[in-house]
Amino acid sequence: MGQLDRLLEKNQAWAAGIKAEDPKFFDRLSSQQAPEYLWIGCADSRVPANQIVDLMPGELFVHRNVANVVVHTDFNCLSVLQFAVEVLKVKHIMVVGHYGCGGVRAALLNEGSGLITNWLRHIQDVRDLHQPILDKVTDVQDRVDRLCELNVVEQVDHVTQNSIVQDAWKRGQPLTVHGFVYALHDGVLRDMGLSISGNDERESVKSRAIEELAARPVRSGRKDKA
Repeated sequence: MGQLDRLLEKNQAWAAGIKAEDPKFFDRLSSQQAPEYLWIGCADSRVPANQIVDLMPGELFVHRNVANVVVHTDFNCLSVLQFAVEVLKVKHIMVVGHYGCGGVRAALLNEGSGLITNWLRHIQDVRDLHQPILDKVTDVQDRVDRLCELNVVEQVDHVTQNSIVQDAWKRGQPLTVHGFVYALHDGVLRDMGLSISGNDERESVKSRAIEELAARPVRSGRKDKA
């Protein structure tokens, strides 16, 4: 028996279940995809994009990397973003972090080693930018979670500054960028109050989100905080 036979069996059962419920599902899926949403999230295996928002295959376009970072020189991310905006014509871009993110923790505490340290530097830039806010949080895990929130704010800002999004807004294409943080302990997405549909909203929405973070407790959903 092959090492992945169990996965193949589960795949066959899943496909059979879908066909039993909707015999034409895979015919429609193979002919085109028309998602309204692009999800930019963390590669963490505990944060499965489609399941979290209860969407079927074909309804959510997804890009994932360590700590849901959007870098202006990351051509992988930019290619996904361009295809989603210019070809698929998505209406919403969701930047989704999650509380307890290992990448964010490593960046905050300088725990990375090897190649990953170069990637974590992007999050450390966020940490350094918002150090006064982080200094107000005494508990280490709360500080990690606050940086998870701040990281989403800054990555949303990076998306809105990107030439792909800027060009879409200039030609009048309906496109809104949102920020969320997912809580592993209860499975709920926290809305960060970041919904930006044009340049005229970008700075005010970002500033308001940062002010709110600085003024309120972390909403991580941790069991020990319930």
